[in-house]
Amino acid sequence: MEEEDFSIFELEKHDTKDVSDSHVNGELTVIWRNWDKIINQPEMIYLNSVNPREVKGPHIHKNRTSYFFCIQGKMVIVIQDKNGKYHEIEANAESPKLICVSNGIAAAIINPSKNVTKILVMADIAWKPNDGEMINVKFDDYDFVKWKNN
Repeated sequence: MEEEDFSIFELEKHDTKDVSDSHVNGELTVIWRNWDKIINQPEMIYLNSVNPREVKGPHIHKNRTSYFFCIQGKMVIVIQDKNGKYHEIEANAESPKLICVSNGIAAAIINPSKNVTKILVMADIAWKPNDGEMINVKFDDYDFVKWKNN
């Protein structure tokens, strides 16, 4: 795997506290800060939902680098690196990770659960309809069925 094919960033989680008595009332997860230098000036942020047991992709973005954060449910991102090797990165809302897929790298998003998964996606280049920036591909030798039976 080339280091620039994809990256995984463990994210900070902080308890939040009530202003009157300081009991823990929730949590805050830092996804991105301008001084982290993880994302080079994001130009697009969107919410992607994946229905239960469904697969989105695989496809390649020719120019855009995308960053994925699972807000609700579970996701598996299957990435095929430049050498043809598959990498399976599992993430969920309880275990915060920011997964970066570089431009030119094929990836698919799988929802292995029985509930809708919601994913926050940030990109360094904004999507435009019919811009030809995305190429659909096939992972002919990858077993997607194993995730549908979990």
